[in-house]
Amino acid sequence: MDHHKGSCHCGRVRFEADVTIERITVCNCSICAKKGFLHHRVQPENFRLVCGEDALATYQFGTMVAKHHFCRHCGVHVFTRPRAAPELYTINVRCLDDVDLSSDKLTFIDFDGRHWDRNVGKLS
Repeated sequence: MDHHKGSCHCGRVRFEADVTIERITVCNCSICAKKGFLHHRVQPENFRLVCGEDALATYQFGTMVAKHHFCRHCGVHVFTRPRAAPELYTINVRCLDDVDLSSDKLTFIDFDGRHWDRNVGKLS
């Protein structure tokens, strides 16, 4: 397991995650596609919000289960509490300081979130 640090653009929201990132989920749902969010699930005990709780805003829509957290100052979406597993965190890999998205060690998995109900069982 690796230790990662991440933040929003302005740095007000900072977090850490202890995870091994080999697989990244790319969702095409209405919100993820527009944001460019790259998902990686993290167990709650492996996620720490270091600072910026007061800078976070939350967006919810549809079923109101998922909580999309973003910095209210710079607008960068840093993590979610996903609809498919609200007990987990899904971090935005684009917000991590030390992940090279061009690395051949990463596998990108496409998820058809536009048809979420039909495909949610394919998430692992």
